[in-house]
Amino acid sequence: MNSDTRTESGGTLSTGARGAETGAVSETNAALKLWVVLARAQAAVARHAEADVARHGLTLAEFGILEALFHRGPLLLGDLQRKILVSSGGVTYLVDRLEARGLVERRACPGDRRARFAALTSEGESFVARIFPEHEIAIRRALGGLTTAEQLRVAGALKRLGTVAAALPISSDGS
Repeated sequence: MNSDTRTESGGTLSTGARGAETGAVSETNAALKLWVVLARAQAAVARHAEADVARHGLTLAEFGILEALFHRGPLLLGDLQRKILVSSGGVTYLVDRLEARGLVERRACPGDRRARFAALTSEGESFVARIFPEHEIAIRRALGGLTTAEQLRVAGALKRLGTVAAALPISSDGS
């Protein structure tokens, strides 16, 4: 028992009775396949990134903070939290660790006594300036399975995917 589905482009996608591929991929199977491939690709690349920053005694999250401050300058802790995708408690913990190493310092926010900026110390600035080019090479190597043009196309598609997914309401009923 096959079920055929008409796609937006007018093509037909066929799946067997249990959803197995029968020559073509259904829209559902394509979405699930993309999810699995995306997760596996991210994990494979992340292993390279983690190994590279571990050489310097850092976690990826700690490196993310250093990299954001290096390229953006001092950031409010809340902005830093959103930039590196950790919880507010997580960013506090990470900044504490980097502060203990002398790489990051907290600064008062002139407009809000409750808010704090995180900023690189001069030691942190020179540390990141030294290790970032090596990290960039490690990432470029890990992503070397795609040409530069392919990397840019995939980045654009994933940005669009993330933007649309972020705008969708979260459903608890599976729909």
